[in-house]
Amino acid sequence: MRTHDAEAYVPVYQVKSIHLHPATKLSYEVIATAIEHNTDILFVDRKGFPIGRVWSHHFGSISTIRKNQLRFAQNYDATEWVRRVLVRKAEGQSAVLQLVSMLTDKPLTEALDKMEHYRQKITDYAVHEISECYASFRGYEGSLSRWYFGAISSVLPEEYQFRKRSQHPALDSFNSLLNYAYGMLYGRCESALLRAGLDPFIGILHRDEYNRPVLVYDFIELFRHWADYVVCHLCLQQVVVEDFFEVEKGQYWLADTGKRILIQSMNDYLAEVVSVEGLARSRQTHLDLEAQRLAAMMKKYVPSDD
Repeated sequence: MRTHDAEAYVPVYQVKSIHLHPATKLSYEVIATAIEHNTDILFVDRKGFPIGRVWSHHFGSISTIRKNQLRFAQNYDATEWVRRVLVRKAEGQSAVLQLVSMLTDKPLTEALDKMEHYRQKITDYAVHEISECYASFRGYEGSLSRWYFGAISSVLPEEYQFRKRSQHPALDSFNSLLNYAYGMLYGRCESALLRAGLDPFIGILHRDEYNRPVLVYDFIELFRHWADYVVCHLCLQQVVVEDFFEVEKGQYWLADTGKRILIQSMNDYLAEVVSVEGLARSRQTHLDLEAQRLAAMMKKYVPSDD
């Protein structure tokens, strides 16, 4: 591994992913070795999102999983899975608000109450028709998002506050950091789904988007709050400076310095061991296990109305 400043040698088994930015070069031998060791090779755009990948021509498991994905996505059973995903997303967001509230000593009572209100709406929603159900879930999710990001902005130092979520492109420093962090997390989620044998193009809540890996859009909702916390923590530490960004016509893009700090912070956070339901593993491992559980469910899936 070589940078402008140094050169280092890393054992192959320690390399989990390789992200390629413009002007990056790899030899055939490096690519073949990465495939052999199931190391992700991702081509990444300016926002940190994968635009392509090199991977083995084998799926992670048998085709039964992918066949059952289609059956599941079209069945009422899928609405319960989506409900659980959105409830967990709301719980994760509330946990982030509680943490930043403690770190800043600024109460966020109203936002937390509103988020609990919409979380309960999702929990109690009675499903009668699938498309109507998903439309309602999206509405509740949108309301959650507005209260959540409004609360986050209100407790950040003034220089990092933002008017709204902006994605393509980011219109401020916070959203630029968050978009790139989501891109990193997106790549991890897509890789976990592929390794588990799932087809990322067979989605559930986001199933109607043409030629998009829509299952990743569903799956990542379980983990977005991880990226939210990392970016909030960087801003609250006030280590984010102007040199982190390239600003073009009011659009914010992460510069190399910003990428290095954010990538290291995200990698450290994902590598941290935490206990989930009594199982102590790194956050990355918990993400992988979640994909494996979903694949195991699909492998055995029998529609409830059969």
